[in-house]
Amino acid sequence: MSATGPTLVTGATGFVGSAVARCLFARGHALRLLVRRDNDRRNIEGLDAELAEGDLVDADSLARAVTGCRYVVHVAADYRIWVPDPAAMRRVNVEGTRALMRAALGAGVERVVYCSSVAALGLTGDATPADERTPVSQDAIVGAYKLSKFDAERIVSDLVEVEGLPAVIVNPAAPVGPRDVKPTPTGRMIADAAAGRMPAYVDTGLNVVHVDDVAEGHVLALERGVVGQRYILGGDNLTMAALLALVDDVMGRAQRRVRLPVGLLWPLALGCEAVARIGGGDPMVTRDHLRMARKTMFFSSAKATAELGYHARPARRAIADAITWLRENGRISPR
Repeated sequence: MSATGPTLVTGATGFVGSAVARCLFARGHALRLLVRRDNDRRNIEGLDAELAEGDLVDADSLARAVTGCRYVVHVAADYRIWVPDPAAMRRVNVEGTRALMRAALGAGVERVVYCSSVAALGLTGDATPADERTPVSQDAIVGAYKLSKFDAERIVSDLVEVEGLPAVIVNPAAPVGPRDVKPTPTGRMIADAAAGRMPAYVDTGLNVVHVDDVAEGHVLALERGVVGQRYILGGDNLTMAALLALVDDVMGRAQRRVRLPVGLLWPLALGCEAVARIGGGDPMVTRDHLRMARKTMFFSSAKATAELGYHARPARRAIADAITWLRENGRISPR
């Protein structure tokens, strides 16, 4: 794989990106990893890779990083459900993606894999799984993060169609598993549930997938994906009640939780956001959390299975591996 240049991976110090980098390395890719100067680099310790310091908001650094590369796998993103300044997120997720794709075009890379999200896709409205063809409009997108991924995916698709960018798009669902260092919103929820810090919940639906299966899906998209196409990388569709039951099963103890209606939590969300704006940190619950909870986010990976040979292990295994890592790294503490 390295005969004609390395594979550039962005976001490799993060949760999904580190899994992608490890999967590529196992497949024989020589790696170049884009890292910010202040990145926490624990997730790439011991990984044989060239490091290129740069930032998605620094176009010159992207041009330097991609020079001489055969492939680019763009995983880096600002992934937060609540942001006090959505413009900062858009500079990374939207404009950063545009700059990197243009750098890849200029460098003549052979193939790009862009990590989008199921957040950029449509939903069916009746709890049946959506797929890559389910209609979606910008007006239906909830929250700054989802909107940024929707817009970034449109930029990639337009560059494929108009300028010949050799890009394949993947849309991961909600990944869980080891090395979730921040953690992600889903990882934080699992940690809280496992530690007994989640006495109540809003019953929504989401698709849970092991992070290593998502990583494998990126590599399959690089090897077998069709330029201009997108592929959902998901696992099991679970209601929140079912997901919490799996957490309890892994922990070996049942917990008593109360199911709350979305409307009852609206004043709490307003209060949490106000406190976060004043004191910093992440609010426990936000209005966007509640808006998203009204939608059942079930998805089908049938296209990726048929065209890429993608498969995902059961959600219980993903949750068990996440809890094992969270325990070993001191992230599950008593209530």
